[in-house]
Amino acid sequence: MSLSPIEGVALAEIESGGDGDAPRSRSVVGRSPGQLALARLRRDRTARVSAALLVFFVVVALVAPLLSMVYGVGPGEDFKDKLDSCCGMPLGYLGGISGEHWFGLEPGTGRDIFIRMVYGLRTSLLIAFSAAVLSTALGVTLGVVAGYLGGWVDAVITWITDLVLAMPFLIIALALTPTLVLRFYGQRAAVPEAFGVAMLIGIFAVFGWTSTARLVRGQVIALREREFVEAARASGAGLGHMLFRQLLPNIWAPVLVAFSLAVPQFITSEAALAFIGVGLSEETPSFGRMIFRSLRYLETDPMYVFFPGVTIFLLVLAFNLFGDALRDALDPKSSR
Repeated sequence: MSLSPIEGVALAEIESGGDGDAPRSRSVVGRSPGQLALARLRRDRTARVSAALLVFFVVVALVAPLLSMVYGVGPGEDFKDKLDSCCGMPLGYLGGISGEHWFGLEPGTGRDIFIRMVYGLRTSLLIAFSAAVLSTALGVTLGVVAGYLGGWVDAVITWITDLVLAMPFLIIALALTPTLVLRFYGQRAAVPEAFGVAMLIGIFAVFGWTSTARLVRGQVIALREREFVEAARASGAGLGHMLFRQLLPNIWAPVLVAFSLAVPQFITSEAALAFIGVGLSEETPSFGRMIFRSLRYLETDPMYVFFPGVTIFLLVLAFNLFGDALRDALDPKSSR
């Protein structure tokens, strides 16, 4: 009888130990595919380093208000008395770095760069994680339904997927964002920070589900004729049971990898939109806004672009490395 993919993962891990490696075989008997994947992640040095870096960034983002309280500076607080009266540049060396301002001050505004980065990290992760959850949920639901039901349902969902993929994301975002702002707040009203964040999450979710839907659809098509699915169907299982109890548990591995790779994509997308002035307001801390403002000070204050640039680089790199390591850990045939 054919095994389900989850059972196959555990069996492949057991068989990989070989006949001459009895202790290793005994050590994996009875372990779930999740436990096997976790064991592979623990053996992967890249996964450990990237995971530690991600945990650090997430913790910093979560405790941003506490850090602001301990640091003694708020994200909107300015120190213009520490800027020179001529050009608005921070007084002191390396952009005003000191014991009071660890990463210096922003030229022109006098705001503290460190605390702006802490809140910018919070903004980026909130938008990226929320958009990734929504887009993954939408993609998984549509992909499972299209792959299992087939026929006209599959044709309609595939047509919608192709239509969304054909839309240029950047142009749509450039046109849709100011339209929504004018629709709800007009030209004079100040746009709340929460509205800008929610708007970006919605735009990313609407345009980000297609790759997950295609992935899940292909996986479900490959599974729907397997023996364990036929047995459940013959026993009278309903549609909901077939989709979410039989098929979905067997495709969680690629979905999890797709989610881990979607988060850095949304982080860079948010930074790119903020860089060109779309989505978030000027007062909302954002890496894209900081990098855009720092371009005019590259020669006079290079530290202003260095700190946010290196931080977003490490954040996206850690997510991508962890996503690659997770994909290898969930693949029983991987050589790593």
